[in-house]
Amino acid sequence: MATATEKITPLKGYNLHFIPTEKYKTNTLIWKMKAPLTKEDVTKRALLPQVLQSSTKKYPTTTALRSYLDELYGATFYVDLSKKGENHIMSFSIEIANEKFLSDPSPLLKKGFELLAEILTKPNIKGNAFDHDTVEKEKRTQKQRIQSVFDDKMRYSNVRLIQEMCKGEPYALEVNGDAADVDAITAENLYEYYKNAFINDEMDLYIIGDVNEEEVKNYAAELLHFEDRKPKKLVPQEINRNIQVQEIKEEQDVKQGKLNIGYRTNIVYGDPDYFALQVFNGIFGGFSHSKLFINVREKASLAYYAASRLESHKGLMMVMSGIDLKNYDQAVGIIHDQLEAMKNGDFTDQELVQTKAVIQNQILETIDTSRGLTEILYHNVVADANINLDTWLQEMQKVTKEEIVEVAKKIEIDTIYFLTGTEAGK
Repeated sequence: MATATEKITPLKGYNLHFIPTEKYKTNTLIWKMKAPLTKEDVTKRALLPQVLQSSTKKYPTTTALRSYLDELYGATFYVDLSKKGENHIMSFSIEIANEKFLSDPSPLLKKGFELLAEILTKPNIKGNAFDHDTVEKEKRTQKQRIQSVFDDKMRYSNVRLIQEMCKGEPYALEVNGDAADVDAITAENLYEYYKNAFINDEMDLYIIGDVNEEEVKNYAAELLHFEDRKPKKLVPQEINRNIQVQEIKEEQDVKQGKLNIGYRTNIVYGDPDYFALQVFNGIFGGFSHSKLFINVREKASLAYYAASRLESHKGLMMVMSGIDLKNYDQAVGIIHDQLEAMKNGDFTDQELVQTKAVIQNQILETIDTSRGLTEILYHNVVADANINLDTWLQEMQKVTKEEIVEVAKKIEIDTIYFLTGTEAGK
């Protein structure tokens, strides 16, 4: 079954990804910019898309920009930041109605391209600086965004695990940057960073919808063109593996402990055994039928939640669990036992079949939205790989019990982080 057809065309300074589909009544344009994570730039880079989405030269206020979106039959525009492996990725997305479904024949797709070009290439600048008030407003919001992680203890404990586990590695940097570095950003140095990003980043444009390919190529070539580049690539770094498992306990005024355990999988997206790793994670902790959920939460009643997730481009697996403070040792022991069971092949054919079915449904559900489809296809850009969706689904279905056991044997525990309560929190 052809789940998605992706046609990639190199244009000036970026790649155009055309995904024709009649599934949606809207057309989606998603612009992605990728660069290596660095301490020097992470905070500026996290601020940049927020400033660009606030206003443009033609629409110098947020109100004016949002009003224009309303004129385009309620088009939506949003920005996003993500961390995939040691890459920092900015995304700019416009979703606009397909004029085929409207009585008004106005060329909405072209207007969507024009708006995207306006946002990316004609920002609201004065001289050699962004609009000062916009930058200051977005800096205040960025500080709140960074603080919100501390306030959400589930997210906070996961961030702290990564900081401890990947100390000295770029992956330890937080996606929204460091609050201590926000004040040093000015309208001038942010504009300088903006110019550098559009010269050096690896850039990709995804167009998803029921549209004409030649029309898309013409709009893209006419409205979006940049300097040719050799994008900055990640320099492979030696990982400082811990000889012994790190165990870190942090006290705060919390009533429920947050137990997070980090593992090195030694497998990344694009590796031959990546599909077996996916199925492993599904049986181990990815779903409500998984070993962690059944044994830590249901049978032992030790946890409010217990799950695992993969970081496919860094080769990590994180186990997350919310437990009573007194249950720390028992919970760590049961989680350890479940990994040993996987290494020993202690799981049934039914678990294998069920997990494959759930993963397939999850992927098909994800690609039901244009945004989800783009995220899955973008894995190939990040990993410099070429795995189409049909191959992904087929290879995952072929995974054997023996392959899962081999994957399990590669997984090494690295760091245990426990956010525990103070006397006041108990």
